[in-house]
Amino acid sequence: MQTFTPIHWKEYELIDCGNFEKLERFGDSIIRRPEPQALWDKKFPEAKWKSLTDITFKQKGSHSGEWINPKNKPAKWRMKYPLRQQPMIFNLSLTAFKHVGIFPEQAANWDYIYTNLKKIKTEQPRFLNLFAYTGGASIAAKAAGADVTHVDSVKQVISWSRDNMEASGLTDIRWVVEDAMKFVKRELKRGKTYHGIILDPPAYGIGANGERWQLEQQINELLHDVAALLHPQQHLLILNVYSMGLSALLVKGLVEANFPMAKELENGELYLQATSGVQLPLGILSRYTHGL
Repeated sequence: MQTFTPIHWKEYELIDCGNFEKLERFGDSIIRRPEPQALWDKKFPEAKWKSLTDITFKQKGSHSGEWINPKNKPAKWRMKYPLRQQPMIFNLSLTAFKHVGIFPEQAANWDYIYTNLKKIKTEQPRFLNLFAYTGGASIAAKAAGADVTHVDSVKQVISWSRDNMEASGLTDIRWVVEDAMKFVKRELKRGKTYHGIILDPPAYGIGANGERWQLEQQINELLHDVAALLHPQQHLLILNVYSMGLSALLVKGLVEANFPMAKELENGELYLQATSGVQLPLGILSRYTHGL
């Protein structure tokens, strides 16, 4: 089994994690928030956590809470990821759902997308981002010169992604507010193909028109359809899965069953390396290239 972690960049740092929490630095703000994967004890003492923390997320329900910001740090700010000649700019914000608008571990895929799209022998490769959130993968693909389609079921997240694109000095990403399964099936009927596809499906979700998504029940069907959308001669595929109920071996089996062209499959755990020394697992990553 392989492990994947992004290269460290100056504006982000996982400082420590444990006891179901993590302490992170995003630019100039150090944030403390829940982390269900951090089952062990913290490495740094509580006194150090308290001295470092600028903003704390307090959970109030199963899916929401509030931010405690005694130092009056900005509730909205920007941070940059150094993607080759085209820096990616993210607009961050304190949301009611503990997220700030970026999943830093996904940087492990941004360079992979950029590098491999550059290898595709066509003037403008077509790239599809499903369950796309705030668009890190979309921006990386656009920076590589791709024709990018970004699909998410939440309209507000699409607007956030557009702001990130514009802040990064890019234009012309195609925005689609729709259920991912429905969009893929419609593209199949249209005879569309893509040179690159990334999927980052949640364990559970609700589509733009109330469609229900449950990972274990629908992922095999979705991957079967996605396989038919890939350009037969040259393409890349990335599957991220964040579900404590699935193993890397299970995801590997799903990809191998649906993508027989995946001869050199990279498969394993995606994680972040903390300054304190621990490694925080943040999902399963399976990816490959074909014809590149």
